[in-house]
Amino acid sequence: MSMDENANEKILSELQKLYPDARPALEYKSPYELLVAVILSAQCTDERVNKVTEVLFREHNTPQTMLALSQEELEKYIYSCGFYHNKAAHILSASRDIVEKFGGEVPSAHEDLKKLAGVGQKTANVVYAVAFGGDAIAVDTHVFRVSNRLGLAHANTPEKTELQLKEAIPKSDWSKAHHWLIYHGRRVCHSQKPDCVNCTLKDMCEFYGKTAPKDK
Repeated sequence: MSMDENANEKILSELQKLYPDARPALEYKSPYELLVAVILSAQCTDERVNKVTEVLFREHNTPQTMLALSQEELEKYIYSCGFYHNKAAHILSASRDIVEKFGGEVPSAHEDLKKLAGVGQKTANVVYAVAFGGDAIAVDTHVFRVSNRLGLAHANTPEKTELQLKEAIPKSDWSKAHHWLIYHGRRVCHSQKPDCVNCTLKDMCEFYGKTAPKDK
């Protein structure tokens, strides 16, 4: 085992110890509800999305019932999530594809999820991993920040970060590591003012090694 592999293993072991019950914060009851929630979660908190979908899903929790809404009507439901115009268009486009191309059911294959209009790599990865138990690691802002700070990745884009994480993390842990990194980003490794002093990963962290005060 190389030094990098040994370091990665220690980091992942500590993350698993810290967040053994890490799970998605988005609330959903079906793959379709998860798909819609993930689309809404772009640059929006999961808490806000859950408040919106609690109301939206009462009458519009299938692609068929979602398509009964006009874009303007859907926008009124999701306005508080931000970027509501684009998100409404993506939800309706994906819903139309699900009905017309996949018999009304969200496809379980990763390549088919990516064929849905308005569904990108991150959304496909989340739905594939969470709804269908597939091996995928979605890179959101928390995963991108924390993995690059820790040294699990050294990349300047989410796409490159995903590729490097797939090399650094065993395939069977991809989905779990996604949630571990999110939890750590929310609770400790904040974008602004990360709580490095109280972080149990600081001795393994490249970011802390570069930014920690040096003894004189």
